[in-house]
Amino acid sequence: MSDYNIGILCQIRNIYHAIADFENRFIKAHDLCLNEGMLLCTLSGTDRLSSGEIAEELGLSNSNASKVIRSVEKKGLVQRMLGNEDKRQMYFLLTPKGKTIISEIKSEDIELPEMLKCLIKK
Repeated sequence: MSDYNIGILCQIRNIYHAIADFENRFIKAHDLCLNEGMLLCTLSGTDRLSSGEIAEELGLSNSNASKVIRSVEKKGLVQRMLGNEDKRQMYFLLTPKGKTIISEIKSEDIELPEMLKCLIKK
């Protein structure tokens, strides 16, 4: 492996550590992991999404997306809704409590680790 590749790998490791640090602070502030927060963020931009659409938007497997959905459901932030045309289809949407949490997150000035500041545009 070249020195260039080692450098890239080390930078990715540093980014991973910065994201983990950010997630730890996010959990303390909101009692949500990043995937849960990103799910709420994704749902805030739409009326409803299926679990498959959520998985695609979050870049998760269907199994992992289901775990995240169940977690925010247990917290009362997301609710299920049957499809109008196909009663087998399940959709998810924010509850009023979920909307409140998203509003709080949107109004908060989130401090990013230095490593991430150059990667995230405000």
